[in-house]
Amino acid sequence: MDIGARLKTIREERGLSQRELAQRAGVTNGLISLIERNMTSPSINTLKKILEILDTTLSDFFAKGERSEPDRFVFRHDELTEINPGRVYRAATAESLRALSFKRVGRSDNTNLLMLYETYDPGADTGEDAYSHEGEEGGVVISGELLLTVGERTELLRAGDAYHFDSRIPHRFRNIATTPCIVVSACTPPTF
Repeated sequence: MDIGARLKTIREERGLSQRELAQRAGVTNGLISLIERNMTSPSINTLKKILEILDTTLSDFFAKGERSEPDRFVFRHDELTEINPGRVYRAATAESLRALSFKRVGRSDNTNLLMLYETYDPGADTGEDAYSHEGEEGGVVISGELLLTVGERTELLRAGDAYHFDSRIPHRFRNIATTPCIVVSACTPPTF
């Protein structure tokens, strides 16, 4: 998906200049320009802030062209929609970039639940700053290890371990192991 072109199209449909969008979203004009030219991949939090101004969710942003089939209940692995912009890369240092993938399970329309199939490469991190959003979320580590910080507490989760918390509390996910980590999670209401 051409994230930059998609963002530019939506911004122009809303009648906003890059400068207006940047000011309302609390980011720099240069960042909007870089994203639209595919010169940088925004963090999930940054893209969410920008899309909120455009009255669009992450799910809707990446679902362009998806057919809605209300009675459908099975979604094959290769049909899951990647909602992490450009497979955003995050790690503790710029020298060790690692992939972080969030694939949405199911449709993006008319749902009260967001389910994700998440993959964290070794060293992958949701960002140095913890983030928060309305609702609650839970998940199960399928394989690997995941360091989860919620508020002031940090726990190491291994395959079979699970979590459930109020997502208004700032939180952060990190794979500090040397192998990939797979997590199946859900949150309500959908935040992506």
